Amino acid sequence: MPRMLRTVRTHLGTLAGACLLAVLVWRLGNGAFLDGLRGIDAAVLLASLGLGLLTTVLSAWRWRLVSRALDVELPLGGAVASYYRALFLNAALPGGVLGDVHRAVRHGKDVGDVGRGVRAVVLERTAGQAVLATVAVAVLAVRPTPALAEAGHALHHAVTESAAGAIVAAAVLCGLAAVAAVRLVRLR
Repeated sequence: MPRMLRTVRTHLGTLAGACLLAVLVWRLGNGAFLDGLRGIDAAVLLASLGLGLLTTVLSAWRWRLVSRALDVELPLGGAVASYYRALFLNAALPGGVLGDVHRAVRHGKDVGDVGRGVRAVVLERTAGQAVLATVAVAVLAVRPTPALAEAGHALHHAVTESAAGAIVAAAVLCGLAAVAAVRLVRLR
């Protein structure tokens, strides 16, 4: 009986998703879905898949570098596979971070030190967010957006005038945080 229950539980999510899609198609029709599919051409699809692959491999490489700084080995192939699994779980499960939690705990168990596995993932995600914030500030400084325009010219003027300083400050803070993290790890 427990095996049958596990099988039902395994397929319950797939069945619920299929039922939800069926209800949406029944209630709303399939026109919007088909229009969306018609709007995708092969070049855009291939470019999207390529960019997604590149982003995932680079993120896994960043995780590998952080893990190595913590004296934890992580092969790139395994890191890429774990990263894809985490991306799927982050998208499919509520909260958006449960895939990273799974990745951290599983990596920690694989190397025999859950604490280091968790630290590696937390530091890797923090580094990624710091880079993202720095790039966002730089883009906002160079390219005005409708959101800034709606907030008023004064805000836009203040952002563009202090953008160079903000970019430098963000870069320096990111660098200091990375150096501090590496030194803390080496002290242990």
